[in-house]
Amino acid sequence: MSSENADAGTAEAGTGAEAVGPDGDRPVWDVVVVGAGPAGASAAYAAAVAGRRVLLLEKAELPRYKTCGGGIIGPSRDALPPGFELPLQDRVHAVTFSLEGRFARTRRSRRMLFGLINRPEFDAQLVEHAQKAGAELRTGATVSRVEQHGPAVPDRRTVAVVLADGETVLARAVVGADGSASRIGAHVGVKLGQVDLGLEAEIPVPPSVAEDWKGRVLIDWGPLPGSYGWVFPKGDTLTVGVISARGEGAATKRYLEDFVARLGLAGFEPEISSGHLTRCRTDDSPLSRGRVLVCGDAAGLLEPWTREGISFALRSGRLAGEWAVRIAEAGDAVDARRQALNYAFAVKAGLGVEMAVGRRMLAVFERRPGLLHAVITGVRPAWRAFTDITRGSTTLAGLVRGNGVARRALDLLDRRMDTSAGVGPAGRGVAPRKEDAAAVDGAGAEGGGTDGGAGDGAAAAAEGTTEPKAPGAN
Repeated sequence: MSSENADAGTAEAGTGAEAVGPDGDRPVWDVVVVGAGPAGASAAYAAAVAGRRVLLLEKAELPRYKTCGGGIIGPSRDALPPGFELPLQDRVHAVTFSLEGRFARTRRSRRMLFGLINRPEFDAQLVEHAQKAGAELRTGATVSRVEQHGPAVPDRRTVAVVLADGETVLARAVVGADGSASRIGAHVGVKLGQVDLGLEAEIPVPPSVAEDWKGRVLIDWGPLPGSYGWVFPKGDTLTVGVISARGEGAATKRYLEDFVARLGLAGFEPEISSGHLTRCRTDDSPLSRGRVLVCGDAAGLLEPWTREGISFALRSGRLAGEWAVRIAEAGDAVDARRQALNYAFAVKAGLGVEMAVGRRMLAVFERRPGLLHAVITGVRPAWRAFTDITRGSTTLAGLVRGNGVARRALDLLDRRMDTSAGVGPAGRGVAPRKEDAAAVDGAGAEGGGTDGGAGDGAAAAAEGTTEPKAPGAN
């Protein structure tokens, strides 16, 4: 375990927190953040720049691999700390869209659409910014539970964070950012209504193949309802993955195998293969309990249609860090509750609205993927909307609010399918089915990462003898 704890006998002036606990030997941190992914690092940074004593706990050693496509869209870029330089592996100027491998068409842009990063470097750099702001980092620290009542809690203004080795860390406020299988989320009572299975492979390719993909990504609308695949180029490696609704583990694995073979990549050995589950919150899911907040994957915050989570992690993490400071300053339970409700309002007013529109878009996509493909590849305003969203000049929710045609089209489709329950278009449940578990286990995934789904490992990649080639551009 690596540890950089603050001296228990010193406290920064004006933090509003005691340097030592009531028993005289344990420090009471203003804010403890659990999980050092994008959400946790953002929360730690936001609390630290406010001058508070912040401890960031991470169970793994950094840097560590996370299953993730690594696309950085405009909202992600805009939520980064000042002075943050993205460790871009590629800059995307073109997107090839296909429908189950057919009807491929490439749309191009003179301006960069979005960037591609590797998560180990990106996450480590976010943590470094939090540390420079004053946050302390402890790696190799696995949190088993949090307690807000009982013998481990010295007073009503304190939360006890209990580690797996039995150590107890005290805090005035806690932010849970410990991934989609979050222990802190379980404490808060997060409710999940949409669970999807993603499988991904990092495939090293020779320079000739890498050059074919440089600056261009592929998005393939898949054979399963709500599914799609992607190819993201990152230098001499292609990140290739697919995602679909939980309950279709075997079919999702076949989709990835067929996808890799169709691309002519089956002859290359994946360097890393992994699987993970993404989980979306229900509309009525709590975001806090007492002095504990959740953000990012731990709160089930991600875009339901694309399952994009980095921008949601960065933005919700920043909000959680800012409101954790206010909770740490709260003198009683009533004031703490008021600040927690303000945090929930801020999340729902922004990210919650985006999720609601994304849920409606997923319902349309599940029913009419061919229509979506035809519109985005053949209708200029639709392509322009895609570029505006990826660059960050608007959001999916903002586009629908500001575009009467898009709004009326979604309203018409809503009358044909019920998406108002807030639990996903197909009423998806929480527990993964056996075939999903088998697919994730076959990918060597562990059960619950930090801001990254259910973990990392080795997935089943297709084998074959097809010569490598990239899909043609129309």
